[in-house]
Amino acid sequence: MGSQLNSALARLPEPPENTPNHPPRLPRPRPVPRLARPACTLPGPGGEDAFWADVRARGGTPLVGPDPRGSADHRAVTFLWRGTAGTRAVQVLPNKLGDPRDPDGNLMEHVPGTDVWHWTLRLRHDWRGTYDLYVDEGDGPGPGTPAYQRRLRTLRRTDPFNPRTLPHRWQADPVSYAELPASPHAVDWEPRPGVPRGTITEHTVTSTRLGGSRRVWLYEPPGTVRESEPLPVLVLLDGEHWQPRLGLSRLLDNLIADGRVPAVAAVLPEAVDEATRWAELSCRPEYVDFLAGELLPWAAGLLPLSDDPAHTVIAGQSLGGLTAAYAAAAAPHRFGNALVQSGSFWWPVGPDAEWLTRALAGMPRLPVRFRLSFGTQEWVALPAARRLRDTLTALGYHDSSYREFNGGHDYLCWRTELADGLVELLGR
Repeated sequence: MGSQLNSALARLPEPPENTPNHPPRLPRPRPVPRLARPACTLPGPGGEDAFWADVRARGGTPLVGPDPRGSADHRAVTFLWRGTAGTRAVQVLPNKLGDPRDPDGNLMEHVPGTDVWHWTLRLRHDWRGTYDLYVDEGDGPGPGTPAYQRRLRTLRRTDPFNPRTLPHRWQADPVSYAELPASPHAVDWEPRPGVPRGTITEHTVTSTRLGGSRRVWLYEPPGTVRESEPLPVLVLLDGEHWQPRLGLSRLLDNLIADGRVPAVAAVLPEAVDEATRWAELSCRPEYVDFLAGELLPWAAGLLPLSDDPAHTVIAGQSLGGLTAAYAAAAAPHRFGNALVQSGSFWWPVGPDAEWLTRALAGMPRLPVRFRLSFGTQEWVALPAARRLRDTLTALGYHDSSYREFNGGHDYLCWRTELADGLVELLGR
């Protein structure tokens, strides 16, 4: 295994060191599609209690109404906040539907004499996304001061009128989300009575390559017999979010029960924290060596895992998506399938931008299938994603696929994209 990995890595140029830990600072190419008229009738003074009662009766926020332009494919979507006498500003940031260079464009309007704050967008009816609210209740420096926007971004709140939430990636409070009528819904993630359940165990794996240890979650499909046929295997990065917070095992249980994928094992290493994630999930040979040379052999000592790269999927999102593609390029003898969601293919910033795309362009076609998906709202990532798609097509990766969904850089979208990708790559 070690000589195979070293031989594969030798085909790739050395990745750059000490790159910035942020994507390119680009303005949004098109402004947020705002509407002056909300998707509801706003109250006047004294009508607030009835208004908020009606909001709850309608299922909570945001409110969705017909497109004022008459299009059947669009909706008016109104985000709301119930303020107090001290509320000075409310900012709403749906995932990737704001321009960081124009933060005032995401500030809600206040209905004078009431506690109602509102902000409305015109969105295609298949949009879905998480969103954050930032509420200034009157403490500290006010609007117009140089540091105001930075301070406002520390005042995050979950929408109290929206019952739909997901666990936040790094913070304790959940994040609210909205799904328009034609958007894909994560039905494969819902628990189903009577479905056989796999087993999830948590472990600590020591790594010589990384110089420390990592928590790892191991999914064993239901009905596994240790002497049975080798199991296909999924390696899914950012494991501490996908299993303890999002419940990946429910998805795998349902896909296996439906016969959409075979009984598959899953190995989910943690990312530790943001600093470690930036250091390790950025085309680092030692991290691929950990995955292929330490993690999978360790897991194979506990479960009957296939060593066939055609039956092995490595998956990740954002930097994890970049790393999944890099691992498949660096170790195609172990990872024959790369399930890449919103991969950070702009990496790194500067003269070596889009490093992995250029590296792949200089290599012969590998025995790897790439399944790439990106959100149409990811204006920073999309140009690099499309150039990678075109590069793979020119190189003859005709069994790979690329798709775009109406959403952002968002676990809400990545849940269904992960399910569809596993069916595409393993369902055959």
